[in-house]
Amino acid sequence: MKAYVLDNYGKRQVLRETDVPVPTLRRDEVLVEVHAAGVNLLDAKIKNGEFKLILPYRMPLILGHDVAGVVAKTGPDVRDFKPGDEVYARVDDFRIGTFAEFVPVKATSLALKPKNLTMEEAASIPLVGLTAWQALIETAKLKRGQKVFIQAGSGGVGTFAIQLAKHLGATVSTTTSSTNLALVSRLGADVAIDYKTQDFERILLDHDVVLNSQDGKTLEKSLQVLRRGGRLVSISGPPDPQFGKDIAAPALVRGIMRLLSAGVRRKARSRGIGYSFLFMKANGDQLREITRLIEAGAIRPVIDRVFPFGSTNDALAYVEAGRAKGKVVVKVK
Repeated sequence: MKAYVLDNYGKRQVLRETDVPVPTLRRDEVLVEVHAAGVNLLDAKIKNGEFKLILPYRMPLILGHDVAGVVAKTGPDVRDFKPGDEVYARVDDFRIGTFAEFVPVKATSLALKPKNLTMEEAASIPLVGLTAWQALIETAKLKRGQKVFIQAGSGGVGTFAIQLAKHLGATVSTTTSSTNLALVSRLGADVAIDYKTQDFERILLDHDVVLNSQDGKTLEKSLQVLRRGGRLVSISGPPDPQFGKDIAAPALVRGIMRLLSAGVRRKARSRGIGYSFLFMKANGDQLREITRLIEAGAIRPVIDRVFPFGSTNDALAYVEAGRAKGKVVVKVK
């Protein structure tokens, strides 16, 4: 099968197009013929080596975390899927590889594709949808009537998280550029701040939840907009000790995580605010809940561009540039 392979970590590295064997299927996995693959900033960060401590992958490596496609084969322990099913998923860590014609996916991480979406639209959903779900519902326990600040509202996670938060009945604040203010408002943002001309920490007050996806400076400013008892959930770091424990990281790595997050955890505690680092996990059950919301019309995908499979490196570079409105997808079949 054709695939795009990373040979070494590095910001200047590009993926090599090559032919590789179809992956061996484990007993609890489904082999998916890839029709479309979402492209995420996580792919670029792994390529650049930014997650080597958390995800020590061996090279060569096929990148890609989001898939939409058709079941080609099932392992002997799989009962819920059959060949021909249209499915989608965020594949599991250490089994990534959706920038290819076939990818194995654990059955517990898979869900049937929403009936009202194309393959390209479906491929745009899993990683950002599960990130928003696990941040807002699982971690922050966002409730009707609460106020949430979602950074970078026009990005992949932001466009989904705004819609999810509005569905939950929250009041939503967000940041974006002036050119995207109309977009985030259409998605449901109640307060849209132009980050180039306005300081959000001077405008927002008494929020219950912040979903942080930006740098450390923005993370510290976010503490100022939260009420006492509020929750700061960061998907861009720094990782906290609980995360190190959750992934059973070596003692040295856990120590590094403790040091990296010591400053923000101390400042959060002094304000009576909870801090959590979230590195989302594949979850088929949650993806099925997301499917129901999509099929009911509560959430719709936001896609910036669809690249052909032969332009996978261009798609990755476009995402890494940080200007995409919503998601970027590669059409494989």
